[in-house]
Amino acid sequence: MHKNLSDPARQVIAALALAALTAGAWAVWLGWDQRRDVHPDGSTTGPYEAWQVIGLVLTLLAPLYWTATRRHPAVPVVGITAGLTAAAFYDWSDDASGLFMVGVTMVLAGSLAVTSALSAVLVSAKKPRGAQGPALQWGG
Repeated sequence: MHKNLSDPARQVIAALALAALTAGAWAVWLGWDQRRDVHPDGSTTGPYEAWQVIGLVLTLLAPLYWTATRRHPAVPVVGITAGLTAAAFYDWSDDASGLFMVGVTMVLAGSLAVTSALSAVLVSAKKPRGAQGPALQWGG
């Protein structure tokens, strides 16, 4: 069925599917916790605990590995970054301070940097030995 699709079309579909999976993972790990914790000294933290964010990151490592090692390293970069950014925007857009866009921008920048780095590492580690690319030829 997908043999009729061109390679760029398959990559777009894969990135969209990965974005949806990422947004779903956000909902599972972070979406249910919307309450800030108030400490006895009056300070507040949250709404997320460290274990929730760690769980989200570990959950996203499997699809990142799977897509990056199939010769499409841009798919997890685009898909995971778009999914996390859209989920953060949706989750935080009711913030009364109006500063939620700062957080969304930080999620965008951080997820873009981390997924790019991990994809590059996975692709280079998966590259067959001796496949260094085209050799330079000097002279005639």
